[in-house]
Amino acid sequence: MRTYKDVFAVPEFRVLFAGQTGAVAGGTMTMLALSTLVFAHTGSPFLAAVAYLAGFLPQVLGALTIGALADRLPPRPVMAGWEVVRAATLVLIASGALPVWGMLAVVMVVGFVESPIRAAGLALVADLLPGNGYVLGRSVLNMAVGAMQIAGYGVAGLLLAAIGPKAALLAAAGMALAVGGIYRFGLRARAPRSTGERVRSGTRALLGDRAVRGLLLAQWVPNGLIVGAEALFVPFAGASAGVLFMAAAGGMLAGDAVVGRWTSPSSRLRLAVPLYVLLAVPYLMFAFSPGVWVAAGLVAVASFGFAGHLGTQERYLEAVPEQLRGQALGLAGSGMQTGQALAATLTGTVAEAVAVNWTIVLAAAGSLVATALLWRTLTARLDVVRSHVPDLR
Repeated sequence: MRTYKDVFAVPEFRVLFAGQTGAVAGGTMTMLALSTLVFAHTGSPFLAAVAYLAGFLPQVLGALTIGALADRLPPRPVMAGWEVVRAATLVLIASGALPVWGMLAVVMVVGFVESPIRAAGLALVADLLPGNGYVLGRSVLNMAVGAMQIAGYGVAGLLLAAIGPKAALLAAAGMALAVGGIYRFGLRARAPRSTGERVRSGTRALLGDRAVRGLLLAQWVPNGLIVGAEALFVPFAGASAGVLFMAAAGGMLAGDAVVGRWTSPSSRLRLAVPLYVLLAVPYLMFAFSPGVWVAAGLVAVASFGFAGHLGTQERYLEAVPEQLRGQALGLAGSGMQTGQALAATLTGTVAEAVAVNWTIVLAAAGSLVATALLWRTLTARLDVVRSHVPDLR
């Protein structure tokens, strides 16, 4: 597969694309509505922030403990059924029957269980799009995530202004039901990827290998610290923060389009370190407190560097045994989201004592240090990485 047209020629990928874009839009609406609802109940900015991140925080724990379910359960009924469960939890939260702590607990339980479910979807992408097709498919999905986040924030904002957060939660529940229907009637039935007893030791095998740990850290740390910098856009730019968020989304979309479509595996290997460096360097200019439009230009250029993760994900997918593919992708994705949430918490804490623009600079500097420490992992040849990873078959 060499073009996006080739990717979309696969019928089941079109189904996954529709389902995942709908899920992202609904998830974005949920995060904003829940944060608004909790703030309305408590008046606490801290609890509002916790509500916004609550679904991300337990995901890596879910990947570590029940991640093997991504490979041991049939994907279609699991993915479709989970959207029905998610819709029911959103209706419960919107009903007003739960106290604030109950809302947060439900969201965290959902985040914990959701990890292997999302991993099953990512593994299905790899099954449907072998070889270079996987990078093209992930590139398309990443671009869709950015677009649907913008759309989700826009729709949720309109609903919040017009009829309140409970209506936004109910709209997100309706979206989840629609996504469940897309999966149920659009995907064909498949057997579990693996039912072997040895798969139970998959997480231990993945984390116990130095090469795989390095590839996981390369997906979690440099990018996560930059997301922590993005978490400070509101205190940095105030009412103009939306300009910075749109610039970040635009830069990320451009990077995924260019690198995903017009590079080969070997060139993505060579581009990994330069793109990771590009991701951080423009943020160092925040030391000079740039105006919002200059800052937006810096953010757009930096966000192009997020495309460096495409090559890292490709090497990671090639490195792990096929029967652990779902579990491995779930661990990578869940760790990334949890890392971003923790990085945002860290930068927010630092910004209580250090000027916001200098906190952004510190996050960028930390990302550069992480990239330097991971240089060998980011430049290792695929055959070298694969030779280190145990095959559990």
